[in-house]
Amino acid sequence: MNPAGPALRVFYGGTFDPVHCGHLHIARNARDHLSAAIRLMPAADPPHRAAPGASAEHRARMLDLAVAGERDLLVDRRELLRDTPSYSVDTLRGIRAEYGMQAPVALLIGADSLAGLPQWKDWQALFELAHFVVAARPGVDLDRHLSAPLLTMLDGRWTDLETDLEAAPAGRVLCLPNRLHPGSATGIRERIAAGEPWRELVPAPVAEYIVQHRLYVKRPGSPASL
Repeated sequence: MNPAGPALRVFYGGTFDPVHCGHLHIARNARDHLSAAIRLMPAADPPHRAAPGASAEHRARMLDLAVAGERDLLVDRRELLRDTPSYSVDTLRGIRAEYGMQAPVALLIGADSLAGLPQWKDWQALFELAHFVVAARPGVDLDRHLSAPLLTMLDGRWTDLETDLEAAPAGRVLCLPNRLHPGSATGIRERIAAGEPWRELVPAPVAEYIVQHRLYVKRPGSPASL
């Protein structure tokens, strides 16, 4: 990081249902490569339907436990404070209202999310509001999975230099070298529901919280694997 330049603010959004070791690996890797604090933003409960697995409050509390004592990993609850859907474009507009249009801001996303970006609300506007920091994901080859409209939008935006993210407020795309980590939130929920081993895939305090609150258990009274 250039100490004389403006600090890069990095936001890592997601459901975190539950937060697991792979999430933390991505956040730590980004923190270390970018020399920046990483703000993990749990998405709010979807309106008019049940949360995917655990409620927003449970998911945020698990994030608090996961990052406790971690250097420069923070929990940002801004999406939980709104009563509207957690669209990234609206979140970024709120961040811009807070920090101004000239502050360097980045979204940390997985390669699968980058490939699906054209399905996001007002996705072209996102490049005016933030940089993208892209973490590798298992089974996602960016050379094969990006659509023509997205490739056009990405043309000229790629960079290998972390300093480029501090030199402009938004609009650049950087791929992080990232060791792929096994496990997924979906797989963990399925393991818990099936009574299969799962605890090694999440931070120990998160595992204790899941057991204590009987999260992701398939039905009342069914055992979670301890």
